[in-house]
Amino acid sequence: MGFTCGIVGLPNVGKSTLFNALTATAAADAANYPFCTIEPNVGRVAVPDQRLAVCARLAKSAEIIPTQLEFVDIAGLVRGAARGEGLGNQFLSHIREVDAIAHVLRCFADGNVTHVEGSVDPIRDAETVETELMLADLESLERRALHLVKRARGGDKEAKLLLAVVDPALAALRAGKPAREVVIDPERQGTLAALQLLTTKPVLYIANVDEGSAASGNTESRRVAEYAAARGARSVMISAAIEAELAQLADADEKGEFLASLGLAETGLARVIRAGYALLHLVTFFTAGPKEAHAWTVEQGTKAPQAAGKIHTDFEKGFIRAETIAFADFAAHGGEQGAKDAGRMRLEGADYVVQDGDVMRFRFNV
Repeated sequence: MGFTCGIVGLPNVGKSTLFNALTATAAADAANYPFCTIEPNVGRVAVPDQRLAVCARLAKSAEIIPTQLEFVDIAGLVRGAARGEGLGNQFLSHIREVDAIAHVLRCFADGNVTHVEGSVDPIRDAETVETELMLADLESLERRALHLVKRARGGDKEAKLLLAVVDPALAALRAGKPAREVVIDPERQGTLAALQLLTTKPVLYIANVDEGSAASGNTESRRVAEYAAARGARSVMISAAIEAELAQLADADEKGEFLASLGLAETGLARVIRAGYALLHLVTFFTAGPKEAHAWTVEQGTKAPQAAGKIHTDFEKGFIRAETIAFADFAAHGGEQGAKDAGRMRLEGADYVVQDGDVMRFRFNV
């Protein structure tokens, strides 16, 4: 699994249309009314990576297994969600379970699609959702802080350590800042993450534009890009309507022609995945042989034994070494044997940090 991304936003901004397109299913009802998505729909999509096909061809693999990305379509939030307005509280809990937030912002005008606020303003919409998430975090932390203070007064060391993280997070939230902006010691970052606050999750802003603006964007999508950059976040421009049309095309050449006719070089899905990987600091490594070519996703900084454990726990327990070839060398020298003959295969030990594109074969003994 690559990562789990929760699609959030106000009602009728294109969340379910995007979800349906990205997962090529009709699992989410994209009807033109608020709260049409009652339960969070989950869809898994293969992560497109041309390097995997190259690995499979050179290794003469019988099967290709890409890594996957999980999308969770979460119902639209409205003002007052943190106080239970609409169906808000139910869905705030669903957001806690995802790794990252894909915040869809409507950047198109359409009289046939009602906007819950009555007009199109993606920055206002972004701030509305962010405010609700901050209010939910504030309420959650204030309740927790009351118990921690009592325990700390009684000499509980664990409570004191937690308060060292909770107090600055509360201060930020009370000042109208998301918890991700809290400055704390690096060794306490894990404690902050364990609090499962909604506003510590990394955010990818998705500017949903009309078909005519899909190639060059529009005024509203540019505002979203500037808004994201000012907050150290990432943004992607996408047309959910175009992605929905692409999902209906089975032939790859037909998809390519359709994209080219619109001035697009790739699908919105590819852009979302690339931005999402960067957002969560993920890398891909490959295993390739006659049986299968397989893509695997790990976090940046993962060492070889832990990467091996993604394949099987025995690989990590009995790790001996990793035979490693950079993808560029694997491709340039015609596969594993060619790379070996050219001296491009490396024997890496337990301290080796896996790099994006590594083609690996693990040696182990259990």
